[in-house]
Amino acid sequence: MLKSHITINKMSILKQIVAIVTFCFGIFSYGQQDAQYTQYMYNTVSVNPGYAGSRGHISIAALHRSQWVGLDGAPTTQTFNIHSPIGYRGVGLGLSIVNDEIGPTSETNFDVDFSYTVWTSTEGRLSFGLKASANLLDIRFSELNQYSTDPTLQQDIDNRLSPNIGAGVYYHTNKFYLGLSVPRFLETTHFQETNLSTAKEQMNLYLITGYVWDLNEFVKFKPTLLTKVVTGAPLQVDLSANFMLNDKFIIGAGYRWDAAISAMAGFNISNKFLIGIAYDKETTELGNAAFNDGSFEVIFRYDFISTKNNLKSPRFF
Repeated sequence: MLKSHITINKMSILKQIVAIVTFCFGIFSYGQQDAQYTQYMYNTVSVNPGYAGSRGHISIAALHRSQWVGLDGAPTTQTFNIHSPIGYRGVGLGLSIVNDEIGPTSETNFDVDFSYTVWTSTEGRLSFGLKASANLLDIRFSELNQYSTDPTLQQDIDNRLSPNIGAGVYYHTNKFYLGLSVPRFLETTHFQETNLSTAKEQMNLYLITGYVWDLNEFVKFKPTLLTKVVTGAPLQVDLSANFMLNDKFIIGAGYRWDAAISAMAGFNISNKFLIGIAYDKETTELGNAAFNDGSFEVIFRYDFISTKNNLKSPRFF
């Protein structure tokens, strides 16, 4: 019994150490990255304002992600977005809310997206987007187990508000899409009590692309790529391949460069309603930890299609 008790205590201490290291890396690092998504192909408007209105009707999506399940203080992310074309002049508008929590920190972004679309050919459309956002940051230092008195960790930070702006371009046809965006240009310092206690935004540059092949009458194949670049952090590359069967069932896999492998599945309940799930398994040493059960993600999307002729089959992106 004593040996079992010691083992449990060691595991608890290890969890706390990893959680504290993860938290400190996020707070004291200058090259912080935005929240990541495995099902990024269904959540494009969160990172590229040019996507707003591109589906041709009102579209609503909600996503939840639990990362590194079993690890104390591990990141969780929730997103909600709604966007739609406005009138007949190529204008699109959208609203996005992203809530990201890790340890004693929580960060919420409220984004308003504007896009303007021009036709480049009979099928091609090029959209230019602008994003205006407000960031709320909470850091609850009081929740940390402090083993020494550090004056920089004695006062919580509540609802620290900072504005930001972003932009993106998005091109798509019925089969292909390509987007480039920077959701936040301003490298805002959220707080700075000392040189060692700083949380600073960095510009995240996103490149997203994909193509849909009709393998036959019943099967569609879509490879996709998401690349994210930010100063002070490793290059993130997400590759995925999805198959859509009979315009209903979606199954696929993904690989995050030097980080994780993923499995994805989805179901089009109708032309309007999509449900998608994903599971990530870390390929790093963290993935082998006994207390890390992987990362889970679920997304719901509903399109308000007004007529049957508006959309002949479900959009694969």
